[in-house]
Amino acid sequence: MDLFEYQARDLFAKHGVPVLAGEVIDTPEAAREATEKLGGKSVVKAQVKVGGRGKAGGVKLAADADEAVARATDILGMDIKGHTVHKVMIAELSPEIEAEYYVSYLLDRTNRTFLAMASVQGGMDIEEVAEKTPEALAKVPVDSNSGVDIVKAREIVAQAKFPAEVAEKVAEVLVTLWDTFVAEDALLVEVNPLVKTKDGRILALDGKVSLDENADFRQPGHEALEDKDAANPLEAAAKAKNLNYVKLDGEVGIIGNGAGLVMSTLDVVAYAGENHGSVKPANFLDIGGGASAEVMANGLEIILGDPDVKSVFVNVFGGITACDEVANGIVQALALLESKGEKVEKPLVVRLDGNNAELGRKILSDANHPLVQRVDTMDGAADKAAELAAAAK
Repeated sequence: MDLFEYQARDLFAKHGVPVLAGEVIDTPEAAREATEKLGGKSVVKAQVKVGGRGKAGGVKLAADADEAVARATDILGMDIKGHTVHKVMIAELSPEIEAEYYVSYLLDRTNRTFLAMASVQGGMDIEEVAEKTPEALAKVPVDSNSGVDIVKAREIVAQAKFPAEVAEKVAEVLVTLWDTFVAEDALLVEVNPLVKTKDGRILALDGKVSLDENADFRQPGHEALEDKDAANPLEAAAKAKNLNYVKLDGEVGIIGNGAGLVMSTLDVVAYAGENHGSVKPANFLDIGGGASAEVMANGLEIILGDPDVKSVFVNVFGGITACDEVANGIVQALALLESKGEKVEKPLVVRLDGNNAELGRKILSDANHPLVQRVDTMDGAADKAAELAAAAK
């Protein structure tokens, strides 16, 4: 889960990372009081989970409370790269800046470790720094057991070649930033820019935080950080039913068991769709190891509730969950949905393979549901689902 800047700032402050004061608001008039609290001057910053806010006009200085109201009026409701601005942060004006740096921690999946990154070239796109001047970006592996104490932080600072006059203060920030990373079960914590001000302070002016949703069970406070305004309603409904669902821009609904199989199914459907008017997958939905009638009904309810979906492809490889259980689940799920008064009008293409596949196919054949078509190969089923979706467009 990616956080807004103001949420990242709050987590930084909670763990001792030095930040400036700020307050998030969602109405223009609220900018007046927030600016007055800050002494009459502020920075009005759009809160969207995308870069390039400044270039898009989403970050403005306000010399007084009236100007803050005007700036907030302009920014609220603005579209920045497809993201509507629902909130702005009224932030304290920074003291004069002498230098901008970059620091972050992230989960390095490729090398199966944590990684610290730091550079004295902050305030810009770090990917650009890595590409054009890779020597300016220090990358230091961090052991998960020992973490980052002041000694490790000094090593990171030294590799990034921070000036001697700020080295110790930056090292101290790196320790508190690591504390944030670990305590909040984050996948990424980033400060860009970390600035040195004329009065000698080191401050985190802007930051990104991405939290690991798999750790939500031990992070009850993270639920309050969810962006309910921007959440896709289908994804929100799926999450409430404990389904692993991601909405995509296509017409073929996908249900499968196991993330690997579902990802393969997306590829096969996209390939088949090229022969049927560029039809594409409409979602990722992994029902996992359980394919009970309730789980299947929940999955079908989510997918059939998507107006973009024109057909559904159920692709299951039986392992621990046998194909006859899946077939019974599909039959019972359709009956369950219809008993609840929900019209099932979109065709389903079902491919079963693996444990008890023949028995599962027989169950579907015996049920003879008018909307269910059984296809025994993955490529054939994908082609049929794409064909049906194209015909319904």
